[in-house]
Amino acid sequence: MGAPMNADDIRRIVADSVALKERFFAESAPLLLEVGRRTAESLRAGGRVLAFGNGGSAADAQHFVAELVGRFQHERAGLSAIALTTDPSVVTAVANDMGFAMVFRRQVEAHGRPGDVAFGISTSGRSANVIEALRAARQRGLVTVGLTGNGGGDLRGLVQHLIDVPHPDTQRIQEVHSMILHVLTQIVEEAVLS
Repeated sequence: MGAPMNADDIRRIVADSVALKERFFAESAPLLLEVGRRTAESLRAGGRVLAFGNGGSAADAQHFVAELVGRFQHERAGLSAIALTTDPSVVTAVANDMGFAMVFRRQVEAHGRPGDVAFGISTSGRSANVIEALRAARQRGLVTVGLTGNGGGDLRGLVQHLIDVPHPDTQRIQEVHSMILHVLTQIVEEAVLS
């Protein structure tokens, strides 16, 4: 360990985060509009969103789903969305009986329908259970979206829409993922209300 953190260290961390967000959103706004509009089309047609990831990405998936099912900025009907991370009985039964790599795949097989949207979140792009679920989603005709960082890992080339945050640090990637999901929620909400 080095010297304790000081105020200049905090300022550098925040400046790095802000610069990454500015760069990412300047470059990726058209992609986010495309993904948001495609998600809204699915929801308007009676489809649903399936979102999943591990650790902080699980929390992001749950937050995204909560915004869709509940509300974001406007009063509206709830939108059909499921976080595949939230049922411990399903997750532990599948992990125990089939292996941890299958915990999201099995749920995509159970709940996913053609035209639904699968959001796999993995900062490295190498989470085996996220990869397996997105493979199943493609096979079943779902729209596939990967939220990743640092190049996209194994999700690059697997998903129809790769939203990759070009940074090596997990915490910076997750900070941008959180804002991406808020932006997507706003796009979806405005589209379904228009």
